[in-house]
Amino acid sequence: MTLLVVTAVQPEADAVRAGLDDRLTVTAVGVGPAAAAAGTARLLALAEAGGRPYTGVVFLGIGGGFAGRVEIGGIAIATRSIAADLGAESPDGFLPIDELGFGTARVDADAGLVATLRAALPDAALGTVLTVSTVTGTAASTTKLTARFPDAVAEGMEGYGVGCAAAGLPFAEVRTISNVVGPRDRAAWRIPAALAALTKAAGALGLA
Repeated sequence: MTLLVVTAVQPEADAVRAGLDDRLTVTAVGVGPAAAAAGTARLLALAEAGGRPYTGVVFLGIGGGFAGRVEIGGIAIATRSIAADLGAESPDGFLPIDELGFGTARVDADAGLVATLRAALPDAALGTVLTVSTVTGTAASTTKLTARFPDAVAEGMEGYGVGCAAAGLPFAEVRTISNVVGPRDRAAWRIPAALAALTKAAGALGLA
């Protein structure tokens, strides 16, 4: 499989490259689902036009982990990436786009890629990774998310966008954890630990 590996920002790309020894192309495509989708789609189109198409896409990045499901410095592998805030508000609560009949907020990860990553990273948490445009920063918002997605292990801002851009190609999302999802406390973030875990996670891609 010829994998396209993408991250949101350059420090993540650098951490991933450190674990790959230049075996795969790694590109930062931007923060948020729209930028990540556009950047990924452009890279896929350029590769196909050049006669060297990619046959799979993997997003690696740092993110928040849900308490009790994955620790800071740990690794989460997505079984599916869900756009958790794509939908509409209503007096009865949030209505996901699936219920509105306008498509789906879910991209399933490729079972083969997930199995390969999990075999190489047996301590990783496995479950839903949520994509949000606004990072969760209150206890109330966290409670609502965990009620809607009881199998959610982590939160980020790009996975669903990258998964949509993959457009049927095998796709996977991996998050390493810099902070606990909940009340925003920047002083408690452990970004160096998450970047170090990202380097470790990248090594698993050499097996894919």
